[in-house]
Amino acid sequence: MKNNAWRVFAAGACAAVLALSGCGASNDNAATGSASGTTVKGGTLNVLLSSTEMDLDPAKSQGLPTTTNGNIFRRLTAWKITDKGETKVVPDLATDTGKSSDDGKTWTYTLKDGLKFSDGTPITSKDVKYGLERSFADSLTGGLSYHKTLLEGAQDYHGPFDGQELSSIETPNDKTIIFHLNAPFGDWPWVVSLAAFTPVPDGKGPASGYGKLPVASGPYKVESNEAGKQAVFVRNTYWDKKTDPVRTAGPDKIVFKMGQDTSVAAQSIMQGTGEGKNSFLSGFVPAAQLAQAQANPNYKKLLTTSGDGALEYLAINTQHVKNVKIRQALQYAVDKKAYQTASGGEIAGNFATTLITPGIEGREDYDLYKADPTGDVDKAKQLIKESGEQAPTLKLIATSAQAETASSIQTSLKRAGVKVDIQTLNDDVYSDTLTNDKGDYDLAISSWQPDFPSPYANISPLFDSSQIGHGNYNLARYANPKVDELIKKATETIDQTEAGKIWAEADKTIMADAPVVPLIYSKNTFIHGSNVTNFVIGNFPAYPDYTQVSLASAN
Repeated sequence: MKNNAWRVFAAGACAAVLALSGCGASNDNAATGSASGTTVKGGTLNVLLSSTEMDLDPAKSQGLPTTTNGNIFRRLTAWKITDKGETKVVPDLATDTGKSSDDGKTWTYTLKDGLKFSDGTPITSKDVKYGLERSFADSLTGGLSYHKTLLEGAQDYHGPFDGQELSSIETPNDKTIIFHLNAPFGDWPWVVSLAAFTPVPDGKGPASGYGKLPVASGPYKVESNEAGKQAVFVRNTYWDKKTDPVRTAGPDKIVFKMGQDTSVAAQSIMQGTGEGKNSFLSGFVPAAQLAQAQANPNYKKLLTTSGDGALEYLAINTQHVKNVKIRQALQYAVDKKAYQTASGGEIAGNFATTLITPGIEGREDYDLYKADPTGDVDKAKQLIKESGEQAPTLKLIATSAQAETASSIQTSLKRAGVKVDIQTLNDDVYSDTLTNDKGDYDLAISSWQPDFPSPYANISPLFDSSQIGHGNYNLARYANPKVDELIKKATETIDQTEAGKIWAEADKTIMADAPVVPLIYSKNTFIHGSNVTNFVIGNFPAYPDYTQVSLASAN
């Protein structure tokens, strides 16, 4: 889907937005990071971020449920990371993850007893409905849009500010909310965990300005929020831990310090100067400080590196490179080892072969193009010969931040006789070129982390033919009716085990057509102060769970 906060055109560029939305050894079967097993109550935790503004309006948010807004907002469901690092969907405001009927087209939720906003008023089903309806307003753009394509009649709805309601959301009483979808959708329990499903007091969330001091439903409320300086979260005394299976609410206060120089911030955390020991950096560790920390045992223990995260891939514009043999040749011609090196080495990520990323239930590990990580040039040349065409000259568009990785692709394809011309664009032009209707490129390096841990969020946004152009992210401009049908079938399958089998078939079917070259599953490295604990990263997402972070000592 468009407007995905964790999509990164220039791999790694999403570091700056983490707060608005941990190098220890990585293990695919367990959560990584510093975990004490207990949560100390008290103290002030500092989150250091480069961004200069925090708009906390849930209708505009693309933040994951486990990052910043997860501490101030609750939804119908939440994400819980197990000791094995698995991310599960669990009840949050609701008593369960949803009851489906009408073959998966209708989903019903019942709210728990005793739920209150930070102003002391009860949270009702009408507040959940109103909060969701706000996300349809033309003035509140930028949020995730899954529900907008799934709810019946939503295409013609433009929010509640003109007095209109969305009829496909029913609230027969204060405890019950019913959603009517236009088609069966087995991943709906994940969708209702996203920011748009945050309750907003019915009729009280204005069309603008709500994001500065929103009404909270989580363990913290926003005490202050001053652009360019800091936002302060303090305890919400109306939050009841007995109703919340996820959030630990350790610190008394969480301070988000804006406009930080990330290199300076990382240095202060390593040295433990000032508030450094009680802080963590919201974005990735800058390269210079990462190298410094890895070389010093005392600093290295402050690093936390995720397991396999976002898929970094080379998109091949199938509307330009139409011969499947040429596209398959590129699979063998690319030197993934060189790409990994250009990205920072082994710590940047493991080699990728599938489209569904590790940590996603239903993923099957396979490789249709078995070769050494450096590639198989002879096989690539053979496939080009079989294509009946000459080795092509291809235009690779890139940003300045992608200079080294783009060069690695250019060099590796040259070995097979494929000439690559690199065109460097600024970030805005690059993004527009990739997502507009023209498709003026042959190759592009991109990265994708799904919005929730489901194959749907991996496959559909990137390979459904309906997602070509118009601001969407099918960057390969790939269209295959069989794949579209598999996506539809898997989406409408409520049994997630059966759905997983269909998604695996779709993954393999797409890769047989070779519209993209999977490069690496990127890893993210974060740094936290010596007094920060429970700084844990599960198998998904590849970011720390802010709802668990606490201080080892409150003094």
